[in-house]
Amino acid sequence: MGVRNILLILSLLLPALGGALLLIHPIKDELNRRIFSEIFTVAASVCVWTLLAGGDLPEMTVYSFAGLFSVGLHVDGLSVVFAGMVSFMWPLVTLYAFDYMEHAHHKNAFFGFYMITYAITLGIAFSANIVTLYAFFEMLTIVTIALVSHYETHDSMYAGRIYANYTIGGASAGFIAVVITTMRMGGSFAAHGSNFTGFNKDVMLLVFLLGFFGFGTKAAVFPLYAWLPAASVAPTPVTALLHAVAVVNSGVFSVMRLTYYIYGADYIRGTWAQNIALGAAVFTIVFGAVCALRERHFKRRLAFSTVSNLSYMLFGVMLLTPDGFTGGLAHMLFHGFMKISLFLCAGAFMHVTGHHYIYEINGVGKRMPYTFTLYTLSALALVGLPLFSGFVSKWQLLTAAAEAATPLSYAGMAALITAAFLCAIYTLSVSIRAFFPMKGTDRYAESDVKEADWRMVVPIGIFTVISTAIGIHPQPVMSFLRNIVTTVMAG
Repeated sequence: MGVRNILLILSLLLPALGGALLLIHPIKDELNRRIFSEIFTVAASVCVWTLLAGGDLPEMTVYSFAGLFSVGLHVDGLSVVFAGMVSFMWPLVTLYAFDYMEHAHHKNAFFGFYMITYAITLGIAFSANIVTLYAFFEMLTIVTIALVSHYETHDSMYAGRIYANYTIGGASAGFIAVVITTMRMGGSFAAHGSNFTGFNKDVMLLVFLLGFFGFGTKAAVFPLYAWLPAASVAPTPVTALLHAVAVVNSGVFSVMRLTYYIYGADYIRGTWAQNIALGAAVFTIVFGAVCALRERHFKRRLAFSTVSNLSYMLFGVMLLTPDGFTGGLAHMLFHGFMKISLFLCAGAFMHVTGHHYIYEINGVGKRMPYTFTLYTLSALALVGLPLFSGFVSKWQLLTAAAEAATPLSYAGMAALITAAFLCAIYTLSVSIRAFFPMKGTDRYAESDVKEADWRMVVPIGIFTVISTAIGIHPQPVMSFLRNIVTTVMAG
């Protein structure tokens, strides 16, 4: 076994082992728990970064069974994007969580499951076939139920049940696609698509849609979206990573794998299955934005925004063109940085003030100028203002839709523009309330509210700076993503 294979295994084992140890042998001392959690998280990230620096790594079979199914790990271009993003964000959000969870109960359980979730998310990124991906996909659901329900209140327990019902139900539909495609062509992602010669095409397209909506449940595609805003009752470090990176992007990532690596764009392009998937994505883009505009709870508003933006990605994926795939992949990456910053800002506000609703923000910008300046920058990026990263991915999606020149691609263009307009209202209205409250509505004029601890504000600053830098100089990142897409589309 080579050094890089060892690093691949260690990147999964370290956070899984660290999390398990916290659950089995809880650490009572606060400082020791923090050091322990950060060391295991950072060590796993270092293994990932070292591994990714070496480029692609062929499949390594860990275990095989029944003569057909196997658990395998590898590194390819798509793995690099997802694992690179996750491994960079997790240690920083763990740092954020130290202060946010300082007065919470069951902290050993929280950080234990938090680290195990990191290991499983990396497992999804490094899966070499659809069976392995599905196994980690299911494990992610089981582990994150505990995080969603962490506070053990009525609302959090209800949110956990809703989350479990949706994601386990969706995974059941996805399981049909996993079994049938594995039996038909082995399920390896190295194939970069199959024509399924000799099998009824309509049946295989139906199987694809089961996989699209099954895996797409975690991407909150309509009508399977309700779990996402409900899960906003979880601690902010959980919602930030669940709603911006780990769970939701695992759904998009899995749809990318199914579409381009198992089926292939040529097999689906121009079919009724493509139209149904595109139609669901287009509808969800506008639906999520309208729901966000109506929502008055700070984190739930951002959660509905995520519902909308995840379907930006699915729309790009289901255009089944190189430019569309590039746009969807770019938005997955850029949205992760934008949205995690917004969620962490919302969490900092809630942590410091104890308030949760939009109307309670009035005037707080004068007390928390750093937090709400960073919020505003990330909001401008999410809207898609030029010189921000959101503009780059949204422009890529718009041009890809125009080039596709189909009725649904044109409908998607209209949806993207409409959702961007609504996004400007529901995000920037928060900034206006924070910095420019109407006369007589400033809730913090005589307040002693101040910025959150540095462990919370520093990660927000880092994510915002990266997002802004990508928007100013996107060419290196976009070239890297286009190279990945070119390799996949070439087969």
